[in-house]
Amino acid sequence: MAEEKVILVNEKDEQIGLMPKMEAHEKGVLHRAFSVFIFNSKNELMLQQRALSKYHSPGLWTNTCCSHQRDGESNLEAGARRLEEEMGFVAPLDEKMSFIYKAPFDNGLTEHELDHIMVGSFNDLPKINPDEVEAWKWMPLESVKEDIKEQPQLYTAWFKIIFDKFYKYINITHESNS
Repeated sequence: MAEEKVILVNEKDEQIGLMPKMEAHEKGVLHRAFSVFIFNSKNELMLQQRALSKYHSPGLWTNTCCSHQRDGESNLEAGARRLEEEMGFVAPLDEKMSFIYKAPFDNGLTEHELDHIMVGSFNDLPKINPDEVEAWKWMPLESVKEDIKEQPQLYTAWFKIIFDKFYKYINITHESNS
């Protein structure tokens, strides 16, 4: 199987090329990505713990799922595809916003992403893919925020950035759709 390619973009989210995923992370090149946040009817966020076999951030807690869009795939199509691949369910998603971040990792790789944030609702049990996900749990947003403050080493870089910069927006956005 050929290595998956990511969509290289400029700061306006205009596609400027494709590159193998690992090469993009080795070079720290800006590329398109997404982060999905699934809430239940109690306004709890579904968190996933990344599989221990992941090439970066293994075993860390993060949002419900995240990945990269494929060439020709819309943000919402990509979010729905990956949600089903990682967590084993489908849920309607709304794209809320996007932002650019850059985070170097201990293994020499760098995430430099224009990350599209999507929110959805689900009230059942996921059927996690053990190749992608070690564990999962529901947590109230305030508890997540407090836990990130107390134990930041347990969470992925992008998840901490989202909570630091966009917590209020995600919280208000989700509550207005409940």
